[in-house]
Amino acid sequence: MPASDRPGLRNAVVTLRSRLERHALSLAALATAAVLAIMLYLPVGVVFVEAVLDAGRPTLAHFRAVLTDPFYVGALADVFAEPLAVGSHLEGVAGWLGAVSVSATVVRPIPGLELPVPWLALETPGVRLGLFGFTAYQAALSTLASVALGLPAAYVLATYEFRGRRTIRSLTILPFVLPGIMVAVGFYAMFGRGGTLNGLLGLVGLGPYPFIEGNPLAIVIVAHAFYNAPLVARVTVAAWESVDRRAVETARSLGASPRRAFRDVVVPQLFPAVLTGALLTFIFTFMTFPIVLALGGLQLATVEVWIYDRVRQLAYGEAATLAVLETLLSLGLTYAYLRYESAQSGLARAAGSTARRPLVPDLRTALSPRRLAIVAYGLVVLVVFVGPMASLIVGSVTDGSGLTGRHYAFLLERQLEGASYQTLPWIAIRNSLLFGVATLAVAVPMGVVISVVTARAGRAGAIVDALAMLPLAVSGVVFGIGLLRGLVFGIPLPGGWRFQVTGAVAIVAAHAVAAYPFVTRNVSPLLANLDPAMVESARALGASRYRALRDVELPLVASGIVAGAAFAFAISIGEFSSTVILAGGGDTYTMPVAVERYLGRRSGPAIAMGTVLLFVTAASFVVVDRVGGRFER
Repeated sequence: MPASDRPGLRNAVVTLRSRLERHALSLAALATAAVLAIMLYLPVGVVFVEAVLDAGRPTLAHFRAVLTDPFYVGALADVFAEPLAVGSHLEGVAGWLGAVSVSATVVRPIPGLELPVPWLALETPGVRLGLFGFTAYQAALSTLASVALGLPAAYVLATYEFRGRRTIRSLTILPFVLPGIMVAVGFYAMFGRGGTLNGLLGLVGLGPYPFIEGNPLAIVIVAHAFYNAPLVARVTVAAWESVDRRAVETARSLGASPRRAFRDVVVPQLFPAVLTGALLTFIFTFMTFPIVLALGGLQLATVEVWIYDRVRQLAYGEAATLAVLETLLSLGLTYAYLRYESAQSGLARAAGSTARRPLVPDLRTALSPRRLAIVAYGLVVLVVFVGPMASLIVGSVTDGSGLTGRHYAFLLERQLEGASYQTLPWIAIRNSLLFGVATLAVAVPMGVVISVVTARAGRAGAIVDALAMLPLAVSGVVFGIGLLRGLVFGIPLPGGWRFQVTGAVAIVAAHAVAAYPFVTRNVSPLLANLDPAMVESARALGASRYRALRDVELPLVASGIVAGAAFAFAISIGEFSSTVILAGGGDTYTMPVAVERYLGRRSGPAIAMGTVLLFVTAASFVVVDRVGGRFER
């Protein structure tokens, strides 16, 4: 190149670079919108279209078949079949209510253990719940169990001071990122016939008892409480610490007893938080999948599990219809939650400053009924929350005869001698790590861009934020079906071309879509709290919007970015619902999928693989503690 042309080339490069910097944020926003349109809205739209098409023609036959089938909607099938026969339906309801009776009885809830428990028996005429009814029923029971286990924790954390209180409160975040399939394996290790609980009971001559086989629904409900009771506790603790103590003191000064002051002053202030936690729990457990699949199978099939089964049976039209109905219900519940949260946002108060009481100030107080009740609750926490995870680790190195390494030896043997069509441990570990890193590369930029666009955009930003949070309201199975039927199978294009996204790319896309909202939720509050004057000063000094973002804003919110990245990696490592659909019979399976495949044949290797998954998931949070802490100011 002649020397005379070099200055011109340098000027062209500088000009191009300057233009890219000026428009970098807009280009990133357009790229993010394109990714969301292709990888999120298109797959969800494919599911919706699949439900209303039959051989390429619009039809509502799928919806009619589902809504009039007692298997799906139970007793409501007659209502949907004849919606105008109101009088007949009301007569049926009145007759059913008239046949309800309540009686006192004694039950023995633990199989094989003669432990009588007084109970009120509710006798009702036979009524068929259907698939949707059972899903709502187990979600309601799971919500009650979560509230029952979460409220005592909120009371202890908000009222008493003790060593480790702050750590315990911080650890309530862990259940939200633990893979569901891993929790299911932990519950097998804890409550199975050869599990930890039966082992402890055997020391005193009891058992073994078939906790899972005898009452799988109860174990599923307890597993759901493992996830959601900490959510209820976390939400309620914040409200409990914000209780207006002056109102309580005023009530006491007017002669109210402690119990009356609690009922009339504290409970009304806690109720919104408890209702919020309960509503969120119902939404999450209504869309449950891996726990029910692993612990209950098709015997306790929820809508999500049945959709998965329909896909495996290639009944795509039926699966799409169920997916649409489930999505509409979950969106309705999510909308109700958002409206209620918005209505309560104006009632927020600053945290109370009243000092907490020591949990164990002296021996006499430690033996009081209230403290003994707290100790009893602590034992329940050990069984329900600590037990499954500890049993997972212990179960991987023990069997009925004591310590053993054969579970890990099986995994090693399978890796060295297994056929290509079998599930190989190293491939599952490798895929999980690679998909996790790839998910970070996609989800973190998407989450940051959405945060930047919505942080100070007013009403328009709120609309964009709501649209971008769609993955929180659409289940992984529904999203996986959309990817499978749309991008994986291919979308016809003019000229005989097909647009396809398959294999590892499809799985990474599914993981990134599931993970980026958590990046946004971590970064958006920090960006919104930054002083706009800093950005304006940088712009006044000649910096482009991209340069101000890179040099001023992002360093100040780096801790949120790192925390969101850790969540994104952990979510990718543990994602199961869409991965199990997209992996199929190929070699793109991950650790959670491998755990599920081993679980159906050998519980020991499944527990060993689950332990590996546990440590890999936990290791991702080292980023928050080691790297994220460097950015905190």
